[in-house]
Amino acid sequence: MTEFPMSSIGGIAISRLIIGSNPFFGFSHYSAAKDAWLKRYFTDERIVEVMATASAEGLNAFVSGNTDRARRILDLHEEQTGRHIHWIATPGGDDLEELKANIRQCAKQGVEICMPHQNWTDNHCLVAEHKLPGYEEVSKLIRDLGMIPALSCHHIETVKAVYDGGYDVEAFIVPFNVIGFLCTVETDWMARVINEVQTPIICIKPLAAQRVLPPTGLQFVYDNIKPVDMVCIGMASPEEVSEDVALAREFITGTRARRQYQTTYSKRNLLPRDTQVSRE
Repeated sequence: MTEFPMSSIGGIAISRLIIGSNPFFGFSHYSAAKDAWLKRYFTDERIVEVMATASAEGLNAFVSGNTDRARRILDLHEEQTGRHIHWIATPGGDDLEELKANIRQCAKQGVEICMPHQNWTDNHCLVAEHKLPGYEEVSKLIRDLGMIPALSCHHIETVKAVYDGGYDVEAFIVPFNVIGFLCTVETDWMARVINEVQTPIICIKPLAAQRVLPPTGLQFVYDNIKPVDMVCIGMASPEEVSEDVALAREFITGTRARRQYQTTYSKRNLLPRDTQVSRE
């Protein structure tokens, strides 16, 4: 197992690149056809293979909903590798009581960092008043159950409002990428708020659900966030893990990595003359 640059959430050391779950569970943010393919392709065994490659590279955290399948996969990974991955779960709820029930389920499932999902957070935040009604009860419940309270948001306005409101939040989730996919304001404003908020932030959708190439997307995000912030990315194969980890290390440390470039026939004139390339 190699080491990876770390941050911290509530006293738990968390790698600055985190394993995302959307590909594993069929949420492509691309098309219904891709959703269907992902659900068919990703057996538990294939998910564990990807996670094992990631944990061997030093990634030690996983973001997902609080499902029994997620718990089973984490257990399978630990049984097979002996390596622990911290579970950051995002329980949802249409109202406060449903959210509390799902938070209690998180505690039973062994979640370590509990981040109520944006379907509750964003929908209940009173941005202009810097208030999130009911969250005091929620964060106390999370603490009482032995978990670390944090919040998953899709609106940067929610992050700013909750932060300014002085609530008990150890980290936030928010989308951030170079094309502004699922961001609620322009990318320069996203970066400004992310850097003004001193609480650690996990930036999701760094490649805008495969609309941006990894070198472009990861460099933009790491260049525009704080040293304590993290990036969560979905990875669909061990090869993608290796590529994303190498790029993330490069952009975090400033040390240029040796990249594996695509070598298609259309790029022939950009390469040394004796290089063999594949035809498109």
